[in-house]
Amino acid sequence: MKFVKSAVLVLSLIFLAQGTVSAQESVDDKARVAAASQPKYAFSDLRALGAGLVIIGAGMGIGMIAKAAVESMARQPEVAGQISTAMLISAALIEGATFFALAIIMLFLSTY
Repeated sequence: MKFVKSAVLVLSLIFLAQGTVSAQESVDDKARVAAASQPKYAFSDLRALGAGLVIIGAGMGIGMIAKAAVESMARQPEVAGQISTAMLISAALIEGATFFALAIIMLFLSTY
C-alpha cells in the first residue's frame, strides 16, 4: 500500500509539472515564433519516465525471482542447480522484455 501511495504521488507531481511547464510563456519573440512552428505533443518529454518505469519494473521482478530462489535453495539445497537454472532463464526473459519495451519507447517517442 505504501508503494501505491508513493507511485500516485510521483505521477501526480509529474502531471502537475507538465502543466506548469506548458503554461510558461517565453519572453523572446524569436523563441515564441520557433515554439509556435513546432508541433506540440502531449507527454512527449516523458520518455525518460517511461524508460525509468520499465527499468524499475524489471529490477523489481528480477529481485523477487532472486529472493525466491535463494529462499528455496536454503530450504532444499539438493535442488539448488535446478533452481538456479530456472532463475537465470526467468531473469533473462524479463531482461529481454525490458529491452524490447525500451526499444519501443525510444522508437515511438523519437518521432516527436
